[in-house]
Amino acid sequence: MRQALEARLAAAAPILTALEAVERERTARGQDAELARRVVDVKAYQQRRFARSYADLLESPRYGAAARFFLDDLYGPRDFRERDAQFARIVPALVRLFPQDIVGTVLDLARLHALSERLDGAMARALPTSQVDARGYLAAWQVVGEPAARAQQVEYVLAIGRALDRFTRVPMLATSLRMMRGPASAAGLGSLQRFLEAGFDTFKAMRGANEFLVIISEREHSLLSLMFEPCVESDAGHPALVQLP
Repeated sequence: MRQALEARLAAAAPILTALEAVERERTARGQDAELARRVVDVKAYQQRRFARSYADLLESPRYGAAARFFLDDLYGPRDFRERDAQFARIVPALVRLFPQDIVGTVLDLARLHALSERLDGAMARALPTSQVDARGYLAAWQVVGEPAARAQQVEYVLAIGRALDRFTRVPMLATSLRMMRGPASAAGLGSLQRFLEAGFDTFKAMRGANEFLVIISEREHSLLSLMFEPCVESDAGHPALVQLP
């Protein structure tokens, strides 16, 4: 019992470390309005790219809700300040209240958030012009580089998806999540609670997420390979430009 509690509490430290990294990025943008605007533009562009890459999944009766969940909660330009503030205030309560498997998923979410914020900030600084278009985005991507970090970003997304799919097969977890609404709200974890319930509900509705996650993995890793190909003399001939909006 004590070992389990110690393991839970140990998970609090890396969650807080990730949230501190996010806050550093926010502080830098708060001191530079142009940088803040460019970051929002980069995020919006990436959301449009996802919507284009996965138009078939977004229109699918089976996968549409899950694709929309990824688009809005993992890829979009939404401001997660409220959710982050909740995490930072009550991470010890979080690791005590929620099952350990869910805490592990929250850690992946926090690390994904921190990595995405850092890379988006680097992209915004590397943009060759004040506007984001396909050529400028590709140029900034290749200036920033970091292929290992990009691959890790995809792996965090897939890990979160696999966990949500796994949760749907745990008996009584849906009931447990619903029962957590009151305690989570009282502890200031309402935003996290809504995220977990939305993820659970959309993945449960798919009746199996393996094909969905395989499609995302194949397309994202394929795009990574294209994005890191050297530019030719005319960017119009770069294969990644076909994939970008």
